[in-house]
Amino acid sequence: MRDQSLKRRSVLGFAAGLMAIAIGGEVALAADKINVGALRFTSHSASFVAFERGYFKNNNLDVTFKFFQAAQPMAVAIASGDVDVGVTAISGGLINLAKKGAIKVVGGALHEEKGVDGQMILVSKKAYDAGVTSPDKLRGRTYGITQAGSSFHYMAHKIAQKEGFPGSEIKVKPLQKVGAIIGALKSGQIDAWSIVPHIAKALSKGPAVVSIGKITDYIPDYQVTTVFTSAKNASQNRDLVKRFLAAFSKGAADFNAALVDKTAGAEEAENMVKLIHKYVYTSRPYAKAAPSIRNGAMRINKNAALNVTNVRDQLQWFQSEGLVGKDVTIDMLVDKSFVRTY
Repeated sequence: MRDQSLKRRSVLGFAAGLMAIAIGGEVALAADKINVGALRFTSHSASFVAFERGYFKNNNLDVTFKFFQAAQPMAVAIASGDVDVGVTAISGGLINLAKKGAIKVVGGALHEEKGVDGQMILVSKKAYDAGVTSPDKLRGRTYGITQAGSSFHYMAHKIAQKEGFPGSEIKVKPLQKVGAIIGALKSGQIDAWSIVPHIAKALSKGPAVVSIGKITDYIPDYQVTTVFTSAKNASQNRDLVKRFLAAFSKGAADFNAALVDKTAGAEEAENMVKLIHKYVYTSRPYAKAAPSIRNGAMRINKNAALNVTNVRDQLQWFQSEGLVGKDVTIDMLVDKSFVRTY
């Protein structure tokens, strides 16, 4: 229903523009109103930059953010039409919605890259003192995840795989929300977790959490998050999707230059951190939030390019765990026509 409404608004706006021209007036076409799903993470900064610097507006998009605390609820919101475009990790639920013809991945976002700070493997101080001093010692330990089939679940099993023991020997504990996982880790109710650096570095500087490894050592070139939309948008509102990706990519380029490659200069880096602080760590004073934001800068793919090779690996893992059907294909999940894939 929402997709039809978007198309109707675009057609009506175009008709209004033609009418104004016919009577000698000048009027801008009405922008397409869209809801964009996001988490309050530094890793979602491309969307925040695109909004704050007018890149969405310049692409005739009137954006409202809808914030979530986990990937799966965002995927459901896309499928229902409550959200038009989302940026988050691939989950089993998202794949199952893609199988039903409700969702398509259309681009890449956050990406693990050697030489750039990425997601960190954390343990509670209690677990560390008990001997969990490296990832190979996670066998038999509890590992926090939001829910079965989440990206956290995938990471836990990929660590186990490389360390030579079955993923089932890491005891994943679903806690639904990131905040709940943080609390459980700090209190020692769970032994381990992995998360993006702006959260991981802040936690590991405290007395209750210790960093013991990096995800990039276990999943090189991990396509951590993707851009996705409804299947109807991907097929019937292609221009809208292209405009979103263009604005998002411009935001990503600014973010990478300021905080990842650090080629934009100190003033631009400071401006970028201030911009992101409007959305991330908003309850903290700027002076306390700024170091965490700077430390959380991971690569966001240039021009929303998508690492389909890793997305396929994720799909195969979900299938091997029985979390999605064996009949799901990469083409059911991904529309490769919008961005460069590799």
